[in-house]
Amino acid sequence: MGSISFNMPSVKLTSTVMGCVVALHLLTAIALVMVKTPVITIKPLEITPPIEIQLVSEVTTIAEPVTAVAEVEPIKAPKPQSVSVPEAKPEPKKAVQPVVRKEKPKPQVDTKPPTATTKIVESKPVIKQPIKSQESDAAAQASALAADNERKILAAQSEKATQQAHAKAMREAQAAADAKAKADREAQAEADAKAAREAAQAAAREKANQQAAAAASNTPVNFTATNANWASAPSFSFPARARRAAKSGETFRVVLILQVNKQGGIDNVSLAQSSGNAALDREAQQQVRSGKFKPFTKNGVSVVGNVTLPISYAVP
Repeated sequence: MGSISFNMPSVKLTSTVMGCVVALHLLTAIALVMVKTPVITIKPLEITPPIEIQLVSEVTTIAEPVTAVAEVEPIKAPKPQSVSVPEAKPEPKKAVQPVVRKEKPKPQVDTKPPTATTKIVESKPVIKQPIKSQESDAAAQASALAADNERKILAAQSEKATQQAHAKAMREAQAAADAKAKADREAQAEADAKAAREAAQAAAREKANQQAAAAASNTPVNFTATNANWASAPSFSFPARARRAAKSGETFRVVLILQVNKQGGIDNVSLAQSSGNAALDREAQQQVRSGKFKPFTKNGVSVVGNVTLPISYAVP
């Protein structure tokens, strides 16, 4: 049997410890993740503009001090003793100027109230207002930018309004031109319709006139033989079969009525007056059909005419 070590921990205890350690590590990691790292923000140093201090010098008028000058007597030099010395040229004596001592003037205090010319001004430092800060500059820039933007917006709105007014004027002008063109077309159409109506009426009148003229031309107009002109005259000769009842040298007269069409042809022949010889009357009606008249006209229009034609036959 192997030896058993009682100092070694059991496997279960070791597993539990390791699990606890791992769990602690996980919790630590989660806590580190969830903890927000503070963001260090470095604020810019606010630079305080320098304060300008202007000192106003005080103006004080004080009466001029009186300078006291003390008169001092000049100091006399002692006379030299007579000594037997060789004669020497005496040196020129220097003039000793009197020493004038100036005393410091004592300030005189004027007990009188200050007049208009004498004023005592206290010297107070004049502190100018500080220069605009950066915030005021930013506000001014923002105000200027807003004003510039507002001017641009107003200019854009004005330009847009101008464009809209121009477009409206163009539309109105186009509408007026279209209306004028439409009115012109309608007037032209009305004029064309009126001209067409007048042309139709004229054509109707012309047709009616033609029909009337045709009707009038179809109505036979009476003409005499003197008004008739032959285009080709027929040949009239005394028939031989009519000689039986006739004597030589005798004259027979037959009057015929001829209906002449618009072309001058003879459409119908009727007997208006008999010659007394029936055979001659029939022969005369046959002979006249071989002829043709020139068309009869009335007012420049060809018409149907009735011509009364007398024919005289002489027996040979």
